[in-house]
Amino acid sequence: MKTMKRRIDEKLYAEYMDFFEKAERERRWNVFTDIPWDKINPDASDTLADCAETFASVEMYLPDYVAGGINVVREYFGRAWFQANWGYEESKHSLALGEYLVRSGKRTRDQWFDLQDEIFAKQWQLPFETARQMTCYGMIQEQATFVIYCKHREFAKREGDECLRTIYDLVARDEIAHTRFYQQVIRILLEEDREGTLADIAHVYANFKMPGVALVPDYDQRILKMRGEGGIDRNIFIRKVYLPILKYLGIGRHEMLAAQRKAIDERRTRELEEEATSAAQ
Repeated sequence: MKTMKRRIDEKLYAEYMDFFEKAERERRWNVFTDIPWDKINPDASDTLADCAETFASVEMYLPDYVAGGINVVREYFGRAWFQANWGYEESKHSLALGEYLVRSGKRTRDQWFDLQDEIFAKQWQLPFETARQMTCYGMIQEQATFVIYCKHREFAKREGDECLRTIYDLVARDEIAHTRFYQQVIRILLEEDREGTLADIAHVYANFKMPGVALVPDYDQRILKMRGEGGIDRNIFIRKVYLPILKYLGIGRHEMLAAQRKAIDERRTRELEEEATSAAQ
């Protein structure tokens, strides 16, 4: 009889092979030949460039994302190889956005490298401890990023910048593909351990933050500017991220709320126990 891990391994391998085959056949794009660099609008607003720089800044933490993410899932072939592929695809996002900033004349090459130095002065840390929790985090983060890129694709279109609009379109396609893979992994985990997986989803939702928080320079000001042109507030997050994910996974809202209440109760219990232990010492 197969162990739970072997069943999961085999299912994840099949999911990754489906993901990879479709990516190779339908979704691969080239930074140098698939982006209309000659259709940059040099007269586009500084706000458009500032938002692109914020995206590029978040994408630039790729070494930390890959190092942390691949180690936490290394024992599962399908997920580990996905992380390697994910790193390749995400690297094109930062390259394309960086090239846009320089080729558009909105930033000099020196300014671009100065920003890189500032970014790499801080290190991103895994926000959650387990592979399952990080898969939940990746699912939510990729869906949220997809929604944001779609909104900024329309912003670039309004600004008459076909180059940046194309970049956002290509990146958004990657992001939703990543979301779907994570969702398929969570579906498998729900089949094997529904209660535990629901608890992890609830825990991650309760503690979710986008990766740029406390890392990207002037992040709060940047986010305010982005929201004015197509960001995500709480209502949009619920409608475009939270509810669609639950629907895709086949999780009812009442079931999720019950898991969230249980997670909150357990967290409070742990906090009280820690306070009691600390007081006793």
